[in-house]
Formats: sequence, structure tokens, C-alpha cells
Amino acid sequence: MATMESLIGLVNRIQRACTVLGDYGGEGMSLWEALPTVAVVGGQSSGKSSVLESVVGRDFLPRGSGIVTRRPLVLQLHKTDGGQSEYAEFLHAPRKRLSDFGLILIWKVDWMVVDRAAVRKEIQDETDRITGKSKQISNIPIHLSIYSPNVVNLTLIDLPGLTKVAVEGQQETIVEDIENMVRSYVEKPNCIILAISPANQDIATSDAIKLAREVDPSGERTFGVLTKLDLMDKGTNALDVLEGRAYRLQHPWVGIVNRSQADINKNVDMIAARRKEHEYFETSPEYGHLAHKMGSEYLAKLLSKHLETVIRQRIPSIIALINKTIDELNAELDRIGRPIAVDSGAQLYTILEMCRAFDRVFKEHLEGGRPGGDRIYGVFDHQLPAALKKLPFDRHLSLKNVQKVVSEADGYQPHLIAPEQGYRRLIDGSISYFKGPAEASVDAVHFILKELVRKSIAETEELKRFPTLQSDIAAAATESLEKFRDESRKTILRLVDMESSYLTVEFFRKLHLEPEKTPNPSGSNMDRYSDNHFRRIGANVNAYINMVCDTLKNSIPKAVVYCQVREAKRSLLNQFYAHVGRREKKQLGAMLDEDPALMERRSTIAKRLELYKSARDEIDSVAWK
Repeated sequence: MATMESLIGLVNRIQRACTVLGDYGGEGMSLWEALPTVAVVGGQSSGKSSVLESVVGRDFLPRGSGIVTRRPLVLQLHKTDGGQSEYAEFLHAPRKRLSDFGLILIWKVDWMVVDRAAVRKEIQDETDRITGKSKQISNIPIHLSIYSPNVVNLTLIDLPGLTKVAVEGQQETIVEDIENMVRSYVEKPNCIILAISPANQDIATSDAIKLAREVDPSGERTFGVLTKLDLMDKGTNALDVLEGRAYRLQHPWVGIVNRSQADINKNVDMIAARRKEHEYFETSPEYGHLAHKMGSEYLAKLLSKHLETVIRQRIPSIIALINKTIDELNAELDRIGRPIAVDSGAQLYTILEMCRAFDRVFKEHLEGGRPGGDRIYGVFDHQLPAALKKLPFDRHLSLKNVQKVVSEADGYQPHLIAPEQGYRRLIDGSISYFKGPAEASVDAVHFILKELVRKSIAETEELKRFPTLQSDIAAAATESLEKFRDESRKTILRLVDMESSYLTVEFFRKLHLEPEKTPNPSGSNMDRYSDNHFRRIGANVNAYINMVCDTLKNSIPKAVVYCQVREAKRSLLNQFYAHVGRREKKQLGAMLDEDPALMERRSTIAKRLELYKSARDEIDSVAWK
């Protein structure tokens, strides 16, 4: 069974894949809408950055007065095995690993100078690249992944601090701009809000709580964090807030004691700071009874556990969106093109080899070596019987309609003994209803075969190098499948028409004898026009239609398999082979044409597609546990 760490780590990987695909933005797009994240919200100087660093256990965020966080920072924490060293990696510089939070080493002759922490500098440089060395903000996020054995799997988004006034060098709209940016993240239902409030200020004036209350009135998504507990005036405490009396949330408040400025100046590391924080709560007369539910380590574990719960609840929607993304990637692969062989003979040989490779994969899908062929049986075993059951025979053979049809069939001269014309019209009308389910079965199998062709093309490794040929094969296969479908439709419609063209006489002869065994006591000829008389006609027709239904339920699948599945296995690309054999070298070369840029693009998409498929399989396995 998947652990909490592996489940959240899996979502982290999917989120990272989304960002690589460009499937993410400040406004939220596609798969990100279903993936839970934690947004860190608070006013300027509320201690947001310090809380993040405490959770990570490293000092890496830019510091300063005023607005320091000027772009959203999407921070993904990945828990690694204990023996591995920790490192950081930015999405905009994927090949640049900053090991041990990489202090930059600058060699000068025979000595070296240690620059500022590389991660912090990279955040500052990347921020300046978009906003310039100003106090302006941008909603384009920076993506940072941290891999360490000392973190829990978690995705956090550090947002610019909320402010009430614009300072010199900022636009007049900065207050509104920051709030709108923060709101664009926290108003989404997949966002968990980490509302940071300083304990030395009145909770009623907290910018984070005010905004969280607006977008999450029930408090289901909000976690309250109280910082600066150690900076409160003597004789005061924050118990009313921490114990939920001042402002109640559905989740418990967590108190945090960050490093002091003196600790920061002395470069006190985060591990020592965590110990100091733990000692503070353990020895505090006010908060000692809450010590087990306080501190940055507890906060990280609390968020991670809650994130797992949310992810499990959203597995169905996550899988649906992953499937959507996979379909889009497959469709994009179908549009990409392929390389050149040396001469026409080699080109023709290459094309035929690719076709044979595709044909092998396609037949494996049909015959059971790969999944998919069983869906055809599902059409016959589930879809067709269900459709037959839904046919409106009750309405067609209702008393009112039977009376109407029989009377219209009689015309001005009522029937003398048995209403044969009425029977035939009722039977013909009933049998015509079978055409719908029969054609639907043809179309369903056609759709499955087309889908298997698409899957087979995508799964044929040899074809991935030749996109133009891929398209040609898909087009040729589709054209053949459409011919098979048309022939199958004609065949099953003939089967239905056969049932109308010649009725089973023996069935009605037996029915004709039944009234004589139970003669009508009244013996009145008028009873032939009574409700009971018409009900009996309807019942007789219904019994006959049931017999026809049983026949077609068996014969339609035989016809569909014979005309579509059997032919797809035998001659799917026969027409294509004939056309290819007549093509000139230039035409063959065009089929195998490939652009280097498209080659690279195809390789990238294939890797992403594999990642999404792997993610789907893993999430799917978790859903059953």
C-alpha cells in the first residue's frame, strides 16, 4: 500500500511535470486545478519567509525590509532516502543542481571566496530578471524543488506579503495588485491556505485571516499559523487564539517561534533553531500543555497528513484530468513528423517494416496480448443487451397503439377472423427498432478498433521516429475500418430486414390454437374489438418480438466480428500496401521526412507521456487500497 510520503511525492512529480508542460499558471490551468497545493499567505513582515525556512530546515529565502517576495515561489519539497545528499533545482535551470544548498565557490589563484547562498541568489536574480531591480511584482511564478531526507513531501507557494499602502518606487495599485494575485491562488478549491499572523498584533486585524475568511468562509481549507509568540509583551499570551476562542478554524492553530534577528546574524542553522523552538514550547508556562501541537516540524507533518487526505478524496478527478492530458499528448504525437532512408528500396523496406511492427501491436490488442480487445466483447455482452432492453416496445405495443395500428390496417373493412395486416404492421414497426442497437454496436466496435489503431500507433516504438508515416498509416487504417464498418452496417441491417421479410409461421399457428383451448364464454363476435382482444394481440406480438430479439442478440455479434474484427486482422493495411508499392522515391522520402527540431520535440513529449501514464497507473493503484 502506498505511504503518505509516496502519494504526496507522486503528486509533486505530476505537478512538476505540469510546469514543464506549461500546464500551469498564476490563473491556474488544467491538471493543476485538481492538484492540492499549500499557499502561504500573510502580511509583510508577518514571518512568512521564516515559517517556510523552518518547514524546509534551511536558510535560503531572500531577506530585507519592505516587499521582498515579488514573484510567487512554488516550492516543492521531495523527501529522499537518508543516504542521499540534499540539493535544490530550479525549473528555469533544470541542469543546475545546487548541492547542499550550494554555496557558490569562486576560485581565485590558490584561494577561494564563498559567496552568498546560491539558492537565495538564484531567487533574487530570477525575480530581477522579470521585475527588474525595482519594487514591482509579477505573477509569473518561480519553481524551486528541494530534495532532502530531512523534509516531508509537500508543495508550498510563497506569495508576496499583503500590504496596506504603496511605498516609494511602487505603483499606486500595488496594494490591489498583490491582493488580486494572492486571491487568484487561494480562491481555488484545491488550495490549502496557510494563513500567517503575528502573535504581537490583534488577530482581528490579520490580513491573512481576513482574506482567508472571504475565500473560505467555512474554514475547511484554512490553517492558522501564529508567529512571533516570543515577542509578545510581558504578561500577555496567545492562548485565546491557539485554543480557538478568539477565532475558530476547522483545523487547529499552530504556534511558531522563528529565529530572532540575532540568530540570523550569527548564522544559527535551522536544526539548532528547531531545537530552540522545541525547548521554548516545552518550558513555556503558558504553552507547555500545547507543546506537542506546536512548532514548525509539527506544522509540516500536519500539512502533509491533511494533503494526503485531500489527494485521496480527489483521486477520481485527478485521474480524469491525467487521462485528458494523455489524450492531448497522444494527439500531439500524432501530428509530429519522421527521417529519411538512403534509397527507394530501403525506404520502401523501412515503411513496410514499420507497418508490420504496427500490425503486430494491433493484433496483440485484438487477440489479448495487450489490453483493448476485451472491450469489443463488452459491446456484445453489456452494451447491446442493455440497448435492446431499453427499446420502447411497451409504448409501441400499448393498448392504445395496438388498437390504432390494427384499425388503420383494417381500413374501411374490419378483419373477419384474425387481424393479419395489423399483426404485420405491429411486427414490422417493432422489428425496425432493432436497427438502432444494431447500428450502435457496429459504431461502438468501429470506435474501439479506431482507438486500438491509435493506441497501436502510439505504442509502436519503431513508428515514433516517423510521424508522417504514422499519419499515413492512421489514415489508411481509418479508411479501411470505415469500409469494414459500412459493410458491417449493411449486413446487420439485412439481418433485421430478414426478420421482417419472412415471419416464423409456426409461432403464430401455435398461437392460433390457444384460444380454442379456452373458448370465450360469451362467444360474441364483438369481443374481437374489445380491450382484451387488443391486449392479446399486443401480447402475441411482444412474444414474437422477444423471440426475434434473442435471435438478433446472437446473430448481430457474429456479423460484426465477421465484417469488422476479422477483416481488420486480415486486411487492415492491404490498400495501403498497394498504394505504397506504386510510389516514387520522392514520395517515399516525403513519408519518411523528419525535422531535427520535431525529433527533439517528439522525444520530449514521449518522456512526458510516459510520466503521465506512470502517474496514472500509480494513482490508480492507490485508489484501490
